[in-house]
Formats: sequence, structure tokens, C-alpha cells
Amino acid sequence: MSDSGSRTIYIDTGAGRPEDWDVVLQGLLAHNRAKAGLTGDPLASLARDEEGGVLGGLVGFTQGGWLYVELFWLPEELRRQGLGTALLQDAEEEARRRGCTHAHLDAYSFQAPAFYEQQGYEAFGRLEDYPAGHTRIFYRKKLG
Repeated sequence: MSDSGSRTIYIDTGAGRPEDWDVVLQGLLAHNRAKAGLTGDPLASLARDEEGGVLGGLVGFTQGGWLYVELFWLPEELRRQGLGTALLQDAEEEARRRGCTHAHLDAYSFQAPAFYEQQGYEAFGRLEDYPAGHTRIFYRKKLG
């Protein structure tokens, strides 16, 4: 507990609620816009079935001339058929249309790092033993 002027502020540790996360996110986005003109525009490249249901894909955003792939997943039965490559290339092409010159993402060592490297991504950082026995790898790519 701390006293900030005329009000008492409490620390509440736990998972938080979605609306709590949104307060922090919106505050950070406003700060980034004010300090660096950064705005994040959502981007998704999705695999859908014939009824329009989402089977998997990637989601992220473009900001500051970069594409950030935040989440990328396909069910096992849709892997190794070229769909992941098509989804990633589609997202990169949309990012280029938006003026992006680079892309970045991170993946765990059990999440197909060879796939990202085959797509031209270069590892530039690693967190070893995160989670225990694995590595979190940070990738970047220049969008030509």
C-alpha cells in the first residue's frame, strides 16, 4: 500500500480480469503514441473452413514499420502441407502493403524453429531454459 497524494493505492497481485489487462494495454498504447507516434494496427492471416470457421492462423499487428507475429498456430493435421508458409507469406505481404520493412516474432524451441528459419527469419536472441529444458528464441526478418 502506498499513499499517492490524496488517495491510497493498493497492490493487487493475481491473474487480473480482461478489463484490468485492457486498462494497462490502453495506457501503454497511449504512451507509445504520445512519445514515438507508434500505433498498432491488427493483422490476421487465418485458415477457414467452408463455413467460415477459423481453423488456425496467425495474429499480430504492424507498428513502426514492423510486423509482429504475436500468435501462430495450426492444428496438427493441417501442418506440413504448405499452409503455414502461405499464411506467413500472406501476413508479410499485407505488412509490406502497410509500409513495413521488417518482421519479428518469438517461438519456443518446441514450436518449429526450423520452419521460421526456412522462411528467412534469423534468430537474434535466446532465453535458455525457458521453460525448463527448452529455449525461447527471438527472430527477425527483413521484408524485401
